[in-house]
Amino acid sequence: MNTWNHLLVEQGEGWVLITLARPKVLNALNQELLQELDEAITWIEQNEEVRVVIFTGAGDKAFVAGADISELRSIPTAVQAEELALFGQNIFNRIENLPKPVIMAINGFALGGGCELAMCGDILLASEQAKFGQPEVNLGVIPGYGGTQRLARAVGKNLAKYLCMTGEFLSASEAKELGLVQKVYPSDALITEAKKLAGKIAKKAPVALKLMKKAIHQGLDVDLQTGLKMEAVYFGLAFETKDRIEGMDAFLQKRKPKFEGK
Repeated sequence: MNTWNHLLVEQGEGWVLITLARPKVLNALNQELLQELDEAITWIEQNEEVRVVIFTGAGDKAFVAGADISELRSIPTAVQAEELALFGQNIFNRIENLPKPVIMAINGFALGGGCELAMCGDILLASEQAKFGQPEVNLGVIPGYGGTQRLARAVGKNLAKYLCMTGEFLSASEAKELGLVQKVYPSDALITEAKKLAGKIAKKAPVALKLMKKAIHQGLDVDLQTGLKMEAVYFGLAFETKDRIEGMDAFLQKRKPKFEGK
């Protein structure tokens, strides 16, 4: 495992907790941190012991409070700004499309790039003090790491436009009401609950988890009948796994299954 300057890694039984750690700047995303995230994704992809990933932020104030504005201020041209956006989008796409479940434990401000990162998770858990928003308009720019696209898909077109155009924040309870967040916990319970959930999911069949994630993601971009056909194909692929035999045998024998990801 690599040693990173701005990422802390804790491994448990079947899961890994990745903490973004630039607490003096509320874990703001700069290019070095983005590069480390990219390297961490590769490590997660290649590590068979990791079945579930949790991302959170260091400290008690922020998950990720946005991009590093001092770094953004120095970008001189539109071309370079576009290249940075594409660089960040590629990394966030890799997180969203990891073949393993991704839990976001949002422990404070998730603004700008932080909100964009949070929306790449499969399951979003938030502390009661968490806040979500895309306030880039206050800086004279727009979201660049997927905010206009993922937010519209998550909360609907008009609300996404409202949030992006006003720069207003959503509270954790509002985000849960809208379906952006699945669970809200007291701050001191968030990571414990995230680890508990990760441990629960880590005991499920890894190939089935990967296939259902692909089916849901890909199905959103096609019509219903095409999506149903895709689901049937992935359903069939799951039947080729040893885990399918183990899962069904365990059910019939009234015992807990032991999945190997094969």
